[in-house]
Amino acid sequence: MEKDNIKRYDFSIKPKNPSKLYMRIIKLFGLMPIKGLGFTCKKINMEGIKPPYFLLCNHASEMDFRILYKSIYPDNMNYVVAIDAMHDNTITLMRMAGGIAKRKFIQDMHLIRNLKYCAENYKNAVCVYPEARYTFDGTTSYLPPALGKMAKLLKLPVVVLISYGNFICCPQWNKGKFKLRPAHVESKLVCVATAEEVNALSYEELNKRIAENFVYDDLQYQYDKKISLTYPQRAKGLHHILYQCCECGTEFEMYSEGSTLECRHCGKKWEMTEYGKLEAHDGNTRFTHIPDWFRWERENVKREVEQGTYCIEDEIEIHTLPKNKYYSQGKGTFRQDMTGTHFCCNYYGKPFELHLTPNELESVHIEFDYRDRKKKEFFGDCIDISTQEDSFWIHPATKRDVIMKVSFATEELYQLAHRKLREKN
Repeated sequence: MEKDNIKRYDFSIKPKNPSKLYMRIIKLFGLMPIKGLGFTCKKINMEGIKPPYFLLCNHASEMDFRILYKSIYPDNMNYVVAIDAMHDNTITLMRMAGGIAKRKFIQDMHLIRNLKYCAENYKNAVCVYPEARYTFDGTTSYLPPALGKMAKLLKLPVVVLISYGNFICCPQWNKGKFKLRPAHVESKLVCVATAEEVNALSYEELNKRIAENFVYDDLQYQYDKKISLTYPQRAKGLHHILYQCCECGTEFEMYSEGSTLECRHCGKKWEMTEYGKLEAHDGNTRFTHIPDWFRWERENVKREVEQGTYCIEDEIEIHTLPKNKYYSQGKGTFRQDMTGTHFCCNYYGKPFELHLTPNELESVHIEFDYRDRKKKEFFGDCIDISTQEDSFWIHPATKRDVIMKVSFATEELYQLAHRKLREKN
């Protein structure tokens, strides 16, 4: 198929005001799982705060929207949603619910205009998930520094919604149904700045307030609340994020099944307890808290980047998502090193190369064990890199569990490039 004949999403299209009837149906059926799990929402500084307001939410699991609707009930919202989620749930239905489509981790002026359009024309919450992807370890991910500027542009009160217990029901590395891991979920809805404060404060001060209220650690919450999850496969998939053995340092030889994580290189094994902690089978546990191990891996990648030794390359298979359908582009090659992120592939019948320097790619979206929900086609682990016109879903063909390291490295390469730029200036 010729590239010019491919239908692409029109991001300039104005968002819809959510359909009242459709939203009533969504809330009726969408909130049922929350009622079954148990849910409470604590509201702070929300007296007198009515839509429209700028709502920032943490991104923990597929239950996010259920928690969001329950927390702001009976208010409606317009919300930013990734193009792959529009594909999964159909574009028409997502737009009827107030969805504003976006490709991940690219600069998009259409998004800014559409958010402002909603703020000025609809009496809804204007909702953004600033982490732009699900948390991998149940803690706060990277918050972009543009949030304060966005708040001042919208001129709306800034409200932060943080959920607790959401991640442990359905972590991204173990996507089994959340009803198999019932846990009481709590949320905190807090106004961090009124419209008057948004006008008066600098964007740096707004960023500080947002960051101070955007702190969570679901696995610590689980342990502190003594939430017992006896789900027998609770550690399955944990090797996706804990890909480097903390005992021998070997990468990509970690495996997990049932409640056990193990390194096939040195033989070390850990048990994931019913309270979310790790215990080494030999009694010598370096990291009991999963996020501590996760941060240790990031520091190791940061060290490689700063020493100039980082490099990952592999053969790949690629699918593209220009609008609402995935297209297979066959095989290609991928390389990420100190010069940036590069891949080559077929692109609708013609040779194609994309080269992004470190300061051109702030982060990447990754998925574990991904499948096309419409076709039920299994893709496996994926790296999603977007341009303005298309989204490239890159599947490593020969190397296992590299995508978490690629995600770390992309962010560390970006940070290093910008530190050097600041020093130069």
